[in-house]
Amino acid sequence: MKPILLITPPFTQLNTPYPATAYLKGFFNTKKIESTQMDLGIEVILELFSKKGLNYIFESIQEEFELSENASRIFALQADYIKTIDKVIAFLQGKNPSLARQICSGNFLPEASRFANFHADVEAVNWAFGSMGMQDKAKHLATLYLEDLSDFIVECIDENFGFSRYAERLGRSANSFDELYDYLQLEPTYIDEITLQLLHQRIEENKPKLVCFSVPFPGNLYSAFRCAKYIKQHFSSIKIAMGGGFPNTELRDLKDIRVFEFFDFITLDDGELPLELLYSHVLNSKNTEFKRTFWLENGKVVYVNNTSQLDYKQSEVGTPDYSDLLLDQYISVIEVANPMHSLWSDGRWNKLTMAHGCYWGKCTFCDISLDYIKIYEPIHAKILVDRMEQLIEQTGENGFHFVDEAAPPALMREVALEILRRNLVVTWWTNIRFEKSFTKDLCLLLKLSGCIAVSGGLEVASDRLLALIKKGVTVEQVAQVTKNFTESGIMVHAYLMYGYPTQTVQETVDSLEMVRQLFEIGVLQSGFWHQFAMTAHSPVGITPDEFGVVPEIKEITFANNDIQFKDKTGINHDKFSYGLKKSLFNYMHGIGFDFELQEWFDFKIPKTKIAPFYIQDCLKEEEIFSLKPNSKVVSICNNPKVEVFTKSKKGMNWEMMNLLFQDKTFSYDITIEKKVGDWLLKMIAATSIANDKLVTFQHIKLDYETQFEDFELFWFSKAMTNFRKYGVLVL
Repeated sequence: MKPILLITPPFTQLNTPYPATAYLKGFFNTKKIESTQMDLGIEVILELFSKKGLNYIFESIQEEFELSENASRIFALQADYIKTIDKVIAFLQGKNPSLARQICSGNFLPEASRFANFHADVEAVNWAFGSMGMQDKAKHLATLYLEDLSDFIVECIDENFGFSRYAERLGRSANSFDELYDYLQLEPTYIDEITLQLLHQRIEENKPKLVCFSVPFPGNLYSAFRCAKYIKQHFSSIKIAMGGGFPNTELRDLKDIRVFEFFDFITLDDGELPLELLYSHVLNSKNTEFKRTFWLENGKVVYVNNTSQLDYKQSEVGTPDYSDLLLDQYISVIEVANPMHSLWSDGRWNKLTMAHGCYWGKCTFCDISLDYIKIYEPIHAKILVDRMEQLIEQTGENGFHFVDEAAPPALMREVALEILRRNLVVTWWTNIRFEKSFTKDLCLLLKLSGCIAVSGGLEVASDRLLALIKKGVTVEQVAQVTKNFTESGIMVHAYLMYGYPTQTVQETVDSLEMVRQLFEIGVLQSGFWHQFAMTAHSPVGITPDEFGVVPEIKEITFANNDIQFKDKTGINHDKFSYGLKKSLFNYMHGIGFDFELQEWFDFKIPKTKIAPFYIQDCLKEEEIFSLKPNSKVVSICNNPKVEVFTKSKKGMNWEMMNLLFQDKTFSYDITIEKKVGDWLLKMIAATSIANDKLVTFQHIKLDYETQFEDFELFWFSKAMTNFRKYGVLVL
C-alpha cells in the first residue's frame, strides 16, 4: 500500500518521463512519506502501439467508413503493420539495434504519406545521416512509420490523438469549462479505455488515499479530468488533487464549481508544501491548513493560503526519484534529421533544475509575475552534482537535461568545475540566455564537463524589438555567443518569434535574413519559429496599452492565460507561418541559403535591408591584450614532458626548457627560459582544475612579477600562444 499516487496523464514525451512526479516523490522521500508514481502517457502508448492495439484499431473500421486515400493505403497494409509493430517499438526502446539494417534496407516498413518528403530528397537524407548513421536513420524511418499510424488513428479512431498531447484544443485558452465538461459526458474513447484500465490496475495495487495529477500542458488536461471522473465513480473514498504547469499558469482565476465534481483540490506553484499539507488533511480532516490551494467550501470555490509555513528551499526538496517509472521502455524517436533538434525526442534524460525561477526575469512576453519565474533561487553546485551522482546510480543513465528557464552562467561554471573535479562522465544540455558571459573559455569549460547543447531565445532577430522585449541582448551579441558555443563543439538551438506587437513586415523579413545568415555561417544548428502569444501574466498581458495591443476581454470562469488580441498595426502575422517554418526546415538541413527570401512565401514581401555579410562582419574580432584582474584561471592541460637544455650565443650560456603537452587529439610544445618554465609548472599545479579554490588572474600576475618583469609581455608572447589556447582557461 502506498498512500500517495502521483500521475502524469497522457501525453507528454515518448523518450523520457516528465520530471514533476519524480521531483515530488523525491521530496516525499525526505519526509518518510511513501508514494508511487506512473507516467500514464508511455504506458498507454505501449498498449496502443502493439499487435493487440493495432488489431483492435483495424478491426473497428467498418465498411461504411469513408477513408482518405492515405488511410485506405494504411488499412490495406494492416497485416504488415501488425507484423512489424512490436519489433519497431522494441528497436526504438534500444532493445533490438540489429533491426536498423533491415529498416534502412527498404521494403521492411510499410510506408504511407509521411515518407513522401523522405523519398523526395534522398540527397538531403544522405547528407543528414551519412553513410554510417544507420541507427539514427532507422530511428527516423521508424518515427515516420509511427506518424503514419498516428494519422490513421486521428482520422478513424480519435480525432484528438497526438503523441505529445491529447485533446489539446479542449484545454487551450478555455476561458469557460463548458466544452471540456460536455466532452467528459461522452462515452470514453478507445484511448480513454486503455488509460482507465491501466489506472484501475495501479489503484488496486497501491490502495492510495490521495491521487495527485501533475498536468504540465493543455494536452494533458482532458485525460486528467477523464481519470479523475473514473476515480470518483469507482473509488469514491480517494481524494484527488491537480497541480503542475497548466493550473499554475491557467487556473489562477478559477470560479467554476463543476471542476470540483472531478477534483477535490487544485494547487498552484511549487507543489511540495501544498501536497504535504493536503496529505496531512487527508489523514486527519481536522487539519485544514493549506498552501495555495483551491477547494469547494459551502458550494463555492475558495482559494486557501492560511499557513504560516514557508516553501521549502531547493536544497531541502531532495533528489528526484524516478523509481516506479518504466525507464527501459521509453521510445526514442527522431522526427527531424537534425542532431540538435532531436534531443527533445531522442534518448533518456535525467531532468534536473540548476535554479528555481529566472535570474533575468525581465522579458515582456514571459510570465514573470508568477512565482515559478519570479522567485529566483539557485542550488549550490556541490548539492546539484551530488544529485547527479545519485540519479546515475538510481537510473543507470548519465544523460541530464537541466530544465531551467535560463541556467545562470556563473552556476553553470561551478557545476562544470565540480563535474570535472569528480571525474564524472556525463552528457548534459540546458536552456540559456545568449549573454556575453559565455566567453570562448567558459564555453570550452562547459564542453569539457559534458555539455553537448544549449537552447536559448533569439526571439525576434531585430535589435529594436529585442530592446522592446527587454531581452538584454543584441543580434551581434547572440551571433558572437553562438559562435563561441559552436567552436567549442556545443550545438545551439534558437527559439524564434514572429508577430510581436508593433513588429512590421520589414522587420519580419529582416529577422528571417538574420536567421539565414546565422545558419549559413554555421553558428546555429537548430531553431523553431513560434508566433507571439499574449499571456495574462506577462508585462504585455498586464499592461497591453504600453505595447500597442488591444485585448479581447472575456469572462473567466476556468482557464486564463492566452489572451486573444488585436495588434494596432493591423498586420496579419499568421500568413508568415508557413514560409518561416519551411525556410527554417531547409536551413537546419544545410540547404536553401542561396534562395531569395521571396521564394519561401506565396505573397509579395519587401527585400531585406540587412547587409549580405552582416553576421559575418559581426564576428570579426581582434585579440584583446588585457584581462580582468578578478578573472579565474584554470589549467586544463596534462602534466607536460619537460626537457632542459642549454642555449649558447656569443659566449653566453643559459638554460632553456621545452614543455611538451599531450592533448586528447594532438600535441603542442612551448620553449621558454628555464626559470620562467619552473614558474609556469608551479602555476599549472596551483591552477589545476582539481583544486577547490580558484586562483585569480591578478594573483598570478603579481606572483610572476615578484621574480620577473612585464607579465603581459610574457602572457601574450608568441611562445605562450598554444598554451593560452589549449592549456588554460580564463573564466
